[in-house]
Amino acid sequence: MLRTAVIGVGHLGAQHARIHALLANAGASQFAFLCDIDRSRIREIAGKWQTATTSDWQSLIGKVDAVSLAVPTESHAEIGCGLLESGIHVLVEKPISRTVEEADRMIASAKRSGAILQVGHAERFNPALVALRPHVHNPVYFEIHRVGQFTARSLDIDVVLDLMIHDLDIVQWLVGEDVPVTSVHAVGIPILTSRVDAANARLEFATGAVANITASRVGTEKIRKMRFFQPQDYIVIDYVTNHAAISNLAPSTAGPWPGVNTRVLEVNDVEPLRAEIESFFDAIARQSRPIVSGADGRRALALALRTLEQIEEHTVRSGVDAYFQKA
Repeated sequence: MLRTAVIGVGHLGAQHARIHALLANAGASQFAFLCDIDRSRIREIAGKWQTATTSDWQSLIGKVDAVSLAVPTESHAEIGCGLLESGIHVLVEKPISRTVEEADRMIASAKRSGAILQVGHAERFNPALVALRPHVHNPVYFEIHRVGQFTARSLDIDVVLDLMIHDLDIVQWLVGEDVPVTSVHAVGIPILTSRVDAANARLEFATGAVANITASRVGTEKIRKMRFFQPQDYIVIDYVTNHAAISNLAPSTAGPWPGVNTRVLEVNDVEPLRAEIESFFDAIARQSRPIVSGADGRRALALALRTLEQIEEHTVRSGVDAYFQKA
């Protein structure tokens, strides 16, 4: 029986704990520990699932086989490498780390021990995207909007690493993981924090594909939409409503002009986080490459950091850097 733990029980970590408990109740694993340095918070979450607790992640070595790591990004590499070197499988929340160098250390640690390293890009498991993926071929132009209402969560990172990174990962996955990004143009600005709260990036790929991505954490409503074109098709996906549809030309039955045929895809109503954690457990059982590997997480991080570099260059040219300094 796979012994599991959740390290970090903030907002997202608490959701991991809920799924770990559900899977344990279903007989898929043994939910053994919760770990956090906030003792009052850990007592609150542990009380819901009747799970042992600890404030020292190192004490888990030898007691668990797999963990969800949901601590602040700055601690991902230190804790992740320590666990992976000990042979403990790790599902680390996105972004994989602060830097590409830290990501490389985590990937190397997993390779040395043979432990599974999966990165928490949960949007890959959104049922609408899962239903759509087999129909994607040679996408040419993407228009993506990811907007959220302001909360006090994840303010240790910019909106690019908080929200946009989901779409940077997905676009690279759909265009082709080995297709180079030939250019990045990006703008961003702080609004309510001292970091970038709203950003837009325009990516160009070696295939000629172009992606225009907007992300904001200071919106008045929650928007998670992607539209893109590929030969013969116009595709729409709404991650919030789990809606995916493909539109293309239909032969005309009356007159010389064709009509438009829209097909709404059948979508399985599965919680993405649960599907993600189940896939993690499955990769461990099969000793196979996880759906979102350390290399995938590194690729998304590298593109996100490249985007932030372009934002910084633009702020200097436009004089917007003064707003960062005041913040």
